[in-house]
Amino acid sequence: MDVVVLGASGTIGRAIVQEALKRKHEVTAAVRHPESLQLEHERLQVIAVDILNPASVAAAVRGHGEVISAYGPDPGAELDLLAAAVSLVEGLEAAGVSRLLIVGGAGSLKTESGERLMDTPGFPESVKPLAAAHADAYEIYRSCELDYTYVSPAASIQPGRRTGQFRIGLDRLIVDEEGDSNISVEDFAVAMVDEMEEGNFSRTRFTVAY
Repeated sequence: MDVVVLGASGTIGRAIVQEALKRKHEVTAAVRHPESLQLEHERLQVIAVDILNPASVAAAVRGHGEVISAYGPDPGAELDLLAAAVSLVEGLEAAGVSRLLIVGGAGSLKTESGERLMDTPGFPESVKPLAAAHADAYEIYRSCELDYTYVSPAASIQPGRRTGQFRIGLDRLIVDEEGDSNISVEDFAVAMVDEMEEGNFSRTRFTVAY
């Protein structure tokens, strides 16, 4: 497959690029500052993109079959997630590309109590603006005409090991026997590339955790 990964210089985006290359896909890494991505590969092209500019997005994705957005806003600029969502939708539509996978947030997943994770006691106040922005961006994707898939990680996602073993859910937070919800960045990347290849969750959301 021929995939464009936006936000490829971040921790999750970089892992997705590496996972896609490992599986022999052609990858275009679209980043704000190409020099920030210190990766070289015969099947990797690195280009510049302004994800907040629909014309820039359209130029980056035109002619490609799959697009993955791993964009994350700078601290204090959480509302840029909404602007990025609008820009992605407009840019892909203008370029005639319909398939979009989005690295989302976990805050809007439902917990056992029926509450969203971000509304539960103990959810970190410092993370709430980002969680709320992810939730609002998800609504933008849900109302668009693209063939989107929104992928929410576990409550905690950290660099770790690639095991290829995890559980998949839809709108409910996945927890283990101790009540914890975790996924490694590497296994989250596996789930993203799996979905790119298999297309099991068209126009919906899923989540992964151990």
